[in-house]
Amino acid sequence: MNIYEKAKHVVERSYADINIGDIAEIVKTITDEDIVAFARLTGDVNPIHLDEEFARQTFFKGRIAHGMLTASFISTVLGTQLPGTNTIYLSQNLKFKAPVKIGDTITVVAEVIEKRDDKKLIKLRTNLVNQDGKVVVEGEAMVMKME
Repeated sequence: MNIYEKAKHVVERSYADINIGDIAEIVKTITDEDIVAFARLTGDVNPIHLDEEFARQTFFKGRIAHGMLTASFISTVLGTQLPGTNTIYLSQNLKFKAPVKIGDTITVVAEVIEKRDDKKLIKLRTNLVNQDGKVVVEGEAMVMKME
């Protein structure tokens, strides 16, 4: 399925159908190709992300994914599942807790923790957890759900 076909399968939920405690998640395994494409797109060519020899000599003992690459998958959950289409991403705070390496599988979890009905605002806990159950990114997002 190409990217345009995937767009036809995005979840549409009304603001009223979203409840505190609702959860959505996606799972993504980080590849070398992901990191290289992100570096190419953003211009962030820090050798910690791209040069294995350099990265082996660092605190991390190997290449790591860009923090913003991993965090960008929060947008995927918000725009395609919860709240889904017609969502305006207003803000995001992040804490990078642990590195993500090539081959790591991250689960991006968005959980509704607050709603403000007068402006149709939704606050979500947005955490990323690796295959070992370790939180690698911790955050909160604020979105507006348009009907």
